[in-house]
Amino acid sequence: MFSYRRTPELPTREEALTGRATPLFDLPAVHTVLGNPLAGPYPAGLQVADFGLGCFWGAERKFWETPGVWTTLAGYQGGFTENPTYEEVCSGMTGHTEVVRVVFDPELVPYATLLKLFWESHNPTQGFRQGNDVGTQYRSAIYTHSPAQQAEAEASRAAYQRVLTGAGHGEITTAVLPAAERPFWPAEAYHQQYLDKNPAGYCGIGGTGVSCPIGVAQAPAAE
Repeated sequence: MFSYRRTPELPTREEALTGRATPLFDLPAVHTVLGNPLAGPYPAGLQVADFGLGCFWGAERKFWETPGVWTTLAGYQGGFTENPTYEEVCSGMTGHTEVVRVVFDPELVPYATLLKLFWESHNPTQGFRQGNDVGTQYRSAIYTHSPAQQAEAEASRAAYQRVLTGAGHGEITTAVLPAAERPFWPAEAYHQQYLDKNPAGYCGIGGTGVSCPIGVAQAPAAE
């Protein structure tokens, strides 16, 4: 049995479950919608981005529906446990959040477009929850794969904060961290493209209704 916490709280590295050196399951070979491989290495010219915006079932669908996205996969990131299981993540003792890895062609869909989709598809001011989904695994996060992504994501957060504040919303709680500091671990096979396999399945994704400025990375600093 896992020790579920009454109040969501991130564990320290010392408190977190250790995990395991190898996964307990095999990742499917290809994406059920896009038909491309889930696992890398990916074709030259493609880039990788990782986003956490609540339950990854609906979040993944948002991204696979975006033209220029080559493949997507659900996973866990941001914590300390190696090769975690869904049950371990839900225990609150891994430190991970549910994320979607997005492999995309930047010639067809700029990173800024993915950031805009990310911000507008959830409420980034809710801390350890998204709507009725409560727990550290539902927190908002961006894990970046280059200094350019890091700078663009941070700029987008600042730009979106300005328009959210103007609309009466609170402070963004989204973490923006290099993916190298928080490795990505694929989720179990049944989570991959879940809403394609289960069209009537649960989707808790919903935004604030506030539009994110286009060209967020180039937004001017607040005066």
